[in-house]
Amino acid sequence: MVSSPIIVAVDKHDLNGALTLADGLDPKLCRLKVGKELFTICGPKVVQEFHQRGFEVFLDLKFHDIPNTTAQAVLSAADMGVWMVNLHASAGSKAMMLAKSRLQAGGYNTMLIAVTVLTSMSDSDLMELGIFSTAKDHVLKLATLTKNSGLDGVVCSAQEAQMLKQVLGQEFKLITPGIRLATDSADDQHRICTPKDALANGSDYLVIGRSITGANNPNEKLHLILNDFN
Repeated sequence: MVSSPIIVAVDKHDLNGALTLADGLDPKLCRLKVGKELFTICGPKVVQEFHQRGFEVFLDLKFHDIPNTTAQAVLSAADMGVWMVNLHASAGSKAMMLAKSRLQAGGYNTMLIAVTVLTSMSDSDLMELGIFSTAKDHVLKLATLTKNSGLDGVVCSAQEAQMLKQVLGQEFKLITPGIRLATDSADDQHRICTPKDALANGSDYLVIGRSITGANNPNEKLHLILNDFN
């Protein structure tokens, strides 16, 4: 069992690049995230390769479809043995409850979480979609729906983590992307936070990509981040 809260986002463009990164990291110190680009290129093979190297995998495909299709996609991910998989909370409570119930009926231990509002989105982006709540208010609405649907947690910005812990409780897991070190570029993220501040705010798991994967020595950077928590 991995005690570290860090999930490294393996946003590579090919299998060799992904495996080279994995071979330079310690599976006792982090988990790995497989997103849409890498999974579309490599398919289940990349998950299998990471498992063979001892890593727990977060399959970040953000399923969003009709309830039956969403639930079956979640089961397919669980059949691969992934540690965690996600769907969009905006798929609705029927999709979330059905996916969770089928995981439970199959005896799977895979964590199921939901995406609330992408960390790249601002209040003005939501307004374009006809959502006139602030990002913070919309995150709370979707996270509450997720908890009431029986899921294990949500993806959210660290800036909303403290609020969500207070409202939804300590057992409801918060997975936070948009993590940057103080010296890093924000790139395309708007609602970002440093690793130490994210944990202090209540995040349970931190998804860190370019801060680690773009370093000359990713494992050394991983150790620096972990040491900063102490």
